[in-house]
This record gives sequence, structure tokens and C-alpha cells, in this order.
Amino acid sequence: MTYSIRTATIQDAAGIAKVHVDSWKSTYKGIMKQTVLDNLTYSSREASWRQNIECKGNIVFVAVNAEEQIIGFTSGCKTKEDEYPTYDADVTAIYLFEHEQGKGIGKAMLKRLLAEFKTMNYDSSIVKVLADNTSCRFYEAMGAEKIDSNPMLVAGDELELLTYGWEKI
Repeated sequence: MTYSIRTATIQDAAGIAKVHVDSWKSTYKGIMKQTVLDNLTYSSREASWRQNIECKGNIVFVAVNAEEQIIGFTSGCKTKEDEYPTYDADVTAIYLFEHEQGKGIGKAMLKRLLAEFKTMNYDSSIVKVLADNTSCRFYEAMGAEKIDSNPMLVAGDELELLTYGWEKI
């Protein structure tokens, strides 16, 4: 299967929302309460992604298949002020439909985002991920090192949120 990665446009918000919701439902099943996953909607995520795409400073890329259907996305921005002062950028999201995982698409999207960070003179980056998420191994394989761990409340459940970092991208 062939795919390409391109900058997201506002017209991509619905496709991104579908990947986001469907990915959460497969990725976080058994990690988050099912009610949290059941309450995710395409319409709320689409509205959120419209804002994200239009927000100055946000970078959003989509992976599309040969039919130009969105199969994954990644986004990032400058790190929050004073959060991790030695890191410049933040990989805020990277999601693929479950059936598209393991094909190198996530790796290609991450590399594209990190390359964009470099063009913005960002030399380092973080990414946050739930400890029970299998993507921790993906970030480690991509050279990120665990730099922090914090509790995170989701629907009354305390989950462990890990922060990984690349000191040099």
C-alpha cells in the first residue's frame, strides 16, 4: 500500500477526527474507562481539530492512502512555557488507524514532524504517552528517552503519564 504525508488543511478536520476517535477506542481499550471511550464523538473531535489546524504555531500533518483518505496524523508545537525548559518542541499527537500500524507510517510521520521542528530552529522535543500504551516502545525505538513520570486523572482513574524526550532531533 502506498501513502503520502502532507500538511493538513481545514478540510482534513473530519478525517483527522475519525482517525483520532477510532484510534483512541482501539489504543486505550482496557487502559481508560470504557465510558470515556464511548463518549468520544467525531463531531467534537472535528471541531477541536479545526481549531488546532488554524491555530498559529501548530503543525499538523496527515498520512493519506492512494485514494487520498486520511489514515493517520501527527501534530506538534512549541513546548509550553516553563514546562520542560530544556526542550523546544512537543509532539502533541500521533495516531494511525489500527490496521495501518506496523507499516512504517508512524515512523515516517514522526520523522516528518521532527524535520519540521528543525526548520523552526527547534533542536529538542518531548512527547507524552500513557505508561500502559504500547507506543512507549515505538518512541524508545525512535531514540526518545524517558525523562519524567506524572499521575494523570482520567474520569476518576489515576493513570501514569510518561514524558519522553529527544535532546537532539
